[in-house]
Amino acid sequence: MTYPPPYGPPQPGQPGQPAQPYGRPQPTQSQPQYGQPQYGQPQYAQPQYAQPQYAQATPPGPAYAPPGTPTPAPASAALFERAKRVIPGGVNSPVRAFQSVGGTPRFMVSGRGAYLTDADGRTYVDLVSSWGPMVLGHAYPAVVEAVQRTAANGLSFGTPTVGEIDLVEEIINRVGAAAAAAGIANPVQQVRLVNSGTEATMSAIRLARGFTGRKKVVKFAGCYHGHVDALLAQAGSGLATFALPDTEGVTGAQTGDTIVVPYNDIAALEAVFALDGTEIACVITEAAAGNMGAVPPLPGFNAALRDLTSRHGALLVSDEVMTGFRVTAAGWFGREAVPADLFTFGKVMSGGLPAAAFGGRADVMAMLAPNGPVYQAGTLSGNPVAVAAGLATLQNCTPSVYARLDYVAATVGRLTSEALSQAGVEHRLQYAGNMFSFFFSPDPVLNYEQAKAAQTWRYAPFFHAMLEAGVYLPPSAFEAWFVSAAHDDEAISRIAAALPRAAWAAAAATPPTR
Repeated sequence: MTYPPPYGPPQPGQPGQPAQPYGRPQPTQSQPQYGQPQYGQPQYAQPQYAQPQYAQATPPGPAYAPPGTPTPAPASAALFERAKRVIPGGVNSPVRAFQSVGGTPRFMVSGRGAYLTDADGRTYVDLVSSWGPMVLGHAYPAVVEAVQRTAANGLSFGTPTVGEIDLVEEIINRVGAAAAAAGIANPVQQVRLVNSGTEATMSAIRLARGFTGRKKVVKFAGCYHGHVDALLAQAGSGLATFALPDTEGVTGAQTGDTIVVPYNDIAALEAVFALDGTEIACVITEAAAGNMGAVPPLPGFNAALRDLTSRHGALLVSDEVMTGFRVTAAGWFGREAVPADLFTFGKVMSGGLPAAAFGGRADVMAMLAPNGPVYQAGTLSGNPVAVAAGLATLQNCTPSVYARLDYVAATVGRLTSEALSQAGVEHRLQYAGNMFSFFFSPDPVLNYEQAKAAQTWRYAPFFHAMLEAGVYLPPSAFEAWFVSAAHDDEAISRIAAALPRAAWAAAAATPPTR
C-alpha cells in the first residue's frame, strides 16, 4: 500500500537526523566493519516472483479445510500436555502458549539458518528469530564454534573474565562509531552485563532513581520493558495478547510512582513534566516500539524526549533490547543519534543465550556498586559462554548482514502487503528499521490505543494458514516480525507461496460474537 508522508518509503537516515518511519527500510549506509560472515556473501538481485492470483469466492490452494484452521501437530500436542502438568500453562513465557491464535504450540527441536523444525518433523521459515536474537540465522557456524570452544574451558567461574571486557568494548565501540559520525560524544561510556532484558531495565530504573534522588518514572503505554513490577502498566506485547491492562501480584505501591502517557505524544509528556517535573527520575522508552507491533517514533519524538528530560533534570533511558544492534550496527541510535543517559541492550548482543546489558554516561554508571551506593549484582552476569555467543554474533554483523536484513524485511513486507491488498483486506504495514508488522486497520498506528483498535481477530486465521504452509509467524498480533541474514531467496519464495491462502483466510475472518 502507498501512504502519504510521513508514512511512505523513507529516505536513508543520516546520523543525527530522524529517518522517516513506516516505509520500506533502506540498506544501511557506511557501517563500520566488524568481521566477515562465515557463509557466502548474500545476493541482492531482486528475485522475480510470479504474481499470485487471488480468488475472491473460493480460497486458493487445497480445499480440504477452511483456510486458517489450526492443523493437528500430534507430537507437539503430546509434549504440550506433558508440559502443562509441570510448567504453568505449559510454557515458560506466556506468548508461546498460542492463546492469542489458538491451536497447538509448536515444540521446536532444531534450527538452522532461516528454518525451524518441530517435534512433528515439519520445517518452517522462521519469522520470529527467537524474538530478535538470531540476526545471523540459527546455528551460525562462528557462533556455535565460539560457544563450543568457550564451554570446553568451563561454563561459569563467578569471577571476571577477559570475554566480558571484549563484549563491553565491542558495544561501546559500535555506539561510539555512530556518535562520532554524528559529531557528538559517545553516550555509552561504561556498560554492565546482566542476564536478561528485564534485569537490564530494572537496574537502569534503580540507577536513575539513585542518581537523581527522585522516585517517579514515566513510561509510554504499549511499551514493554520486561516484567519489572513498576513497569507492568499498559505494557503491550504479552499483556496485550492476554487483554490484561496490568497483572495480579503487582501492588499499587509498586506502580504508584509510575506515570503512563501515550506513545508519540509530546504534549502529554510536557503536561506531566509541568505537573511533576521535580519528582521525575527518568523517562523510559523503547527506542522504537516493537511490543504493540512495530510502531516507530514519529520524526523528532526521541529528540523531544531528550530535550524535555534535560530541561527538567531527569534522565532519559532508551530501551534498545529489541532494536540494539539489529536495525543498524549501533541500533536505533545509529539511525537518529539521540544521546540518552542510559541504554539497555539484549537479544542480538546475547547471540541467543541469556545475556543483556545496560550502560551510559560514566558519571551515572559510577553510582553503581562497588564504586557507588546503588547496589546491583548477579551470579551469572557476564557468563563466559553467553558472552562468547554475543561477541561472535556482533563480530559477524557486517554491513552486508545489515543490508540483507533490510532487503529481506522490505521484500517480505511488500509481498505480504500485496497479498492482503489483492484479497481486499484493509491493513497497515509499519516498519521500525527492519522490524515490521501488520495492523488490520485503515489508519496509521501511532500508539497503543490505535494498535488495540485494529481488527486483531483477522490475525489468527492468517497465522494458521501461514503455519500450515510452513511459515512460522509471531503467535500474537501485537508482536513485530523478525528476519535474519540467513533468509535467502528460497525462504522468501516459500513465504510468497504461502501468502495467497493466508490473505484469503484474513479476508474471510469474522469478528468474534459477544
